Amino acid sequence: MPVPTEELKLEIVNAATGKTLGARAAPGADGALVVRDFPDTGPGPEQWQLSPVQAAQGGREHDDQAYVIRNAVSGKVLDNPAAADRGVRQWAATAGRQGQQWHLVPVEGEAGLYFIEGATDGAVLDLAEPGADDTRIVLREYDDGAESQRWRFVTAEPERTSDAVLRFAPLDHWNGRRSWRLAPSTALRPAPDAKPSFSDMLLVLDQFGSDQAAGGWKTDEAVPSSNGRPDRWAGLGARFLADTTGTGRPDIVGIKPAKGAVTSSGGGDGTFGDSERVLHSPPPSPSPKDLWTLADTTGDGRSAIVVLAADGVRVSLRSESGTFTPTGGKLALKAFGHGPQAGGWVDGKHPRFLADTTGDGRLDIVGCHDDGVRISLQNEDGTFTPLADEPVLKAFGHGPQAGGWLVGKHPRFLADTTGDGRLDIVGCHDDGVWVSLQDEDGAFAEPLYVLDDFGVHQGWSSVEEHPRYLVRTTGGGALDLVGFGPQGVVVARGRGDGTFEPSKLVLNDFGLAQGWTGGKHLRCLTDVTGDGSPDIVGFGDEGVWVSHSRGGGRFEQAQLVCRGFGYDDDAGAWRVDRHPRFLTDITGDGRVDIVGFGGPGVYVARNLFRRFRTR
Repeated sequence: MPVPTEELKLEIVNAATGKTLGARAAPGADGALVVRDFPDTGPGPEQWQLSPVQAAQGGREHDDQAYVIRNAVSGKVLDNPAAADRGVRQWAATAGRQGQQWHLVPVEGEAGLYFIEGATDGAVLDLAEPGADDTRIVLREYDDGAESQRWRFVTAEPERTSDAVLRFAPLDHWNGRRSWRLAPSTALRPAPDAKPSFSDMLLVLDQFGSDQAAGGWKTDEAVPSSNGRPDRWAGLGARFLADTTGTGRPDIVGIKPAKGAVTSSGGGDGTFGDSERVLHSPPPSPSPKDLWTLADTTGDGRSAIVVLAADGVRVSLRSESGTFTPTGGKLALKAFGHGPQAGGWVDGKHPRFLADTTGDGRLDIVGCHDDGVRISLQNEDGTFTPLADEPVLKAFGHGPQAGGWLVGKHPRFLADTTGDGRLDIVGCHDDGVWVSLQDEDGAFAEPLYVLDDFGVHQGWSSVEEHPRYLVRTTGGGALDLVGFGPQGVVVARGRGDGTFEPSKLVLNDFGLAQGWTGGKHLRCLTDVTGDGSPDIVGFGDEGVWVSHSRGGGRFEQAQLVCRGFGYDDDAGAWRVDRHPRFLTDITGDGRVDIVGFGGPGVYVARNLFRRFRTR
């Protein structure tokens, strides 16, 4: 686990005994600390906060960052009195005192475990008698084989904002009569001052749903999104939102086996047209393996339909009249397709991207095949260059010769990490984060290992379980890495040179430890308030939770903002594998609304943030 930020409250647990750091059951005047059990019927364990004390040079933290470990209730700090018995205590804080400063040294090969090392002499926290109850905490020389010197930080329960729901419950009387009383419910609802809050779910269209009466739509996997478009190519049964007409309003788009892409036009007021119309027919010899997307490929403001078919890439541009050219014409590129004649690209092995890699405003096609990264640049006339015989980078590929990158475990991104207008390649592998920078000639450098976090070895088991994003958490700043890890939300601030600062656990929520799982919950980042900073949005059990950005890679505690679109029956019984949900502005007021494809059809919850604004 990354070092938590000072805002988080933590329990400090000894790895050898599983017992928690705290005062004796009957605290003494010397403030001595022990590890002991805390029974459920008694007071809870002490909670601590880590406050960095060493100044950063050039805005970056040193590797030997020192911390004061402060009791979250009393304000006393972990202190080394330099006594003969080497006992550690909690004591009143003294500014600048070296004996109250500690280094947190990760245990090599043991994710989430640390040595707590004194800043004065390098001695580490240990147990005076490892097998005894209520054993005192002492300082000893570092011993790599001593499990009693290893410590784990356990974050406290997340603090969330919501209201309990009261419901009528039956009350039986001795004479057999039944009456009703108000009783608490396990359900929650948004607090009155939640900002922003959303309206209740409203069924706006009885089509595009998973129920048979609404079309019986089914897709093989979820298409989570933070901006109304799919984060990846859409296969059969997928539904998403895109501007198909150039009006700036998102429309509903779905992929049907026989019809191809069908649509329902957005009305700009939170509704959609009742009639489903064919947007684009399937390519010649359609296949369930075909992948679709809509994007402005040329930079002229008009969307195009791009299909990765068996024989390669087919692009249909939208004309000024609003129609799309047929797909039966000449191939745009005989590559990146799932047929052997187009390279044999497999969806579960070879990610493909549409991205402007050079900064010229035109989208290029980038793919990670078995042997590495392959790129086809788009020319000024809209054609694409043929693939070279060799990959542009022998890395980030599925085969062992290119690193053994797996789609389900190792997310890869195309992003400008240096601010030079060219996209670099960023990937999270088993051991952490790797970056390949693109130079002025368009060549990619050999990947550089830049961060020992966000990888499988640090507990990030899969892409589904632990989503990761590259976003700017501060306007005008570099791209940061934000991920939903085992213990909560983790952020590594970008330095603007392709590297990242050490990661920090910034919020004890939205993680596996707080009950969020990829099989039940969607999590993403998007700006829900219109202030330009991405907020955390999670579709949880009770409904939609939002944690507002505080800038600088920090987030507030989560608020329940909509009692809908959630996993519980009270929140609509939404399922990740059947009910895609999106955040996008469907009304043109500059703030995102919630659109979900449920069983009976399309549901909308309007963003009510302006209702709570003060002028």
